[in-house]
Amino acid sequence: MCGITGVFHFNKNKSDSKKSLEKSLERLSLRGPDNQSFIEDKNVLLGHTRLSIIDLSEAANQPMKDEEERYTLIFNGEIYNYKALRKKLRNAGVEFKTNCDTEVVLHQLIYKGEDGLLDLNGFFSLAFYDRKKKELIIARDRLGIKPLHYYYDNDRLIFASEPKAIMAYDVPKKLNSTALYQYLQFNYLPTEHHILEGFHKLKPGHLLKVNPKGVEEKPYYLLPENNGSKPFVEAKYQYWKLQLTELLRDSIEKRMMSDVPLGAFLSGGIDSSVIVALASEFTDQLHTFSIGFEDNDFYDETEYAELVAKHFNTEHTTFKLKNDDLLNHVDDVLNYLDEPFADSSAINVFILSKKTREHVTVALSGDGGDELFGGYNKYKAHLLANQHQAKSAVIQKVKPLLNFLPKSRSGFLGNKVRQAERFSGGIQLSEADRYWLWCSISSSDEVLRLLNPSIKNQINFDAYIEKKHRITNSILDARSSVLNNILTADIRTVLSGDMLTKTDRMSMANSLEVRVPFLDHRVVEFAQQLPAEAKIGEGMGKRILQEAFRRQLPEKIFNRPKKGFEVPLQQWFNKELQSRIHNEWLNPDKIQAQKIFNYDHIKQLLTKVGGNDAGDSPAKIWALIAFQHWYDRFMN
Repeated sequence: MCGITGVFHFNKNKSDSKKSLEKSLERLSLRGPDNQSFIEDKNVLLGHTRLSIIDLSEAANQPMKDEEERYTLIFNGEIYNYKALRKKLRNAGVEFKTNCDTEVVLHQLIYKGEDGLLDLNGFFSLAFYDRKKKELIIARDRLGIKPLHYYYDNDRLIFASEPKAIMAYDVPKKLNSTALYQYLQFNYLPTEHHILEGFHKLKPGHLLKVNPKGVEEKPYYLLPENNGSKPFVEAKYQYWKLQLTELLRDSIEKRMMSDVPLGAFLSGGIDSSVIVALASEFTDQLHTFSIGFEDNDFYDETEYAELVAKHFNTEHTTFKLKNDDLLNHVDDVLNYLDEPFADSSAINVFILSKKTREHVTVALSGDGGDELFGGYNKYKAHLLANQHQAKSAVIQKVKPLLNFLPKSRSGFLGNKVRQAERFSGGIQLSEADRYWLWCSISSSDEVLRLLNPSIKNQINFDAYIEKKHRITNSILDARSSVLNNILTADIRTVLSGDMLTKTDRMSMANSLEVRVPFLDHRVVEFAQQLPAEAKIGEGMGKRILQEAFRRQLPEKIFNRPKKGFEVPLQQWFNKELQSRIHNEWLNPDKIQAQKIFNYDHIKQLLTKVGGNDAGDSPAKIWALIAFQHWYDRFMN
């Protein structure tokens, strides 16, 4: 795993780009602590920081050139079928100098051009330069597991694994008010939005073709739609379970390759337990890691993780955390983030990655299982909302009562009431609007009340609505079920914008490579073709995954309540972080001078956080804190 950065000049004036690139590499050092190098051509500079995983020799360092020095590659990722591709290339006459996947990718692109990307099974962001044609191809993997950001104007295109590495090139920094409006709704930024004007995120499965004439962005891979052609047939369902098992087994076997120590995250949920079950087939010394919470039994799942670890005889390590352990890493997390990101469970992922890195360099993760197979509670809620009698009517009748019951994420009953209120707010909406509401932490009206008039006047609502429709249009596709359409929308939005962003940033902050077997493109394409009844049915989410592995896994981990990876925000805001909120992040004088937010609405949120009916106000305050911390570091 690595970091990449570079600049393509449309004219010959490179000014101080070399110094800027060196600074950019420094900012990516945690992504690649083992080596830093760059090359310079007439109008191109390409830089790379390396975390050595496959072929630890210096010969595998990057940037990597071919023998004639016409082509250069910088590459961040892992290609799991590189040995098979290498064999084909050798049969075609290619001679290799290393045993690494980078050299295979280099010759794959030399041999097949951009079409060669579709042969890669893995995750990556890369830049491939043809010195003769003066053309640069920049690409990102199919699902967006690895990030790629870019900025361009009339003089140059700059790209990097992280925005802060682009900022090293002394580019103009202007707040994108439309993106801020979106961020405050979701608590993260989907691929369609970037917090800075002129900055962009390369979409999953897309490439940029850059030459002196300009920049062209286009897809090389599109996520297959679920066309609903497969009815649910019991005989076929039995076959699908076998297919899924074999696809996952092969995906995990491929992801076990490593020249450095490898382990697996283990929460005790279905997804991570399936990963551990299959990974244990390929080694008798699998290291597994989980974290638990000594101060909060409601979110502690170590009982289940340790049960699975014992079942498969793994070398298991549980990191038991206290409240102070979480608090001590708040600034570490906020300092690493170079765009506003307010999924507070990033703190847990940071600590898990940090402690895991003390033992191994690579970890397998269960990311993607929920989005592919329908694991979140909201998917059942979407199905229920379409049943316009029965339970939906009951919720509507009790809706007035919900206004008088305390709502909170920090306890079982309060969380159920909070979920019921969100459900009742969405059942009368269209599928697309309901999806948007249930993806949101704050409604659009709430955000508008939160923003200063000067910022509201800068929001491009037409552009916002256009991007919103790009996300929600798949939900309206009549060829498939509403549930499958919602899962597709989540793969494109929640998975890439929130879950994968969180895992990438927090693991890379600790120089740990995380591999995600569920997101092998073959597994994803298989899941996309399953009928909805195979994913949510018989009263369970992730039905096919649970039933395919029921015999291998301990019975106790099935049909238990799904818990979040939460942190005690409400407690912090009323105790340990209260002073910093009032004196630093959300200081009234600071908010007034900043002219971004309306302090009266912030004050209302803080009052709600201090009461028994907090609802989602702690998450909304955390979004403001994450933004303010980012703003102070990068905009002041």
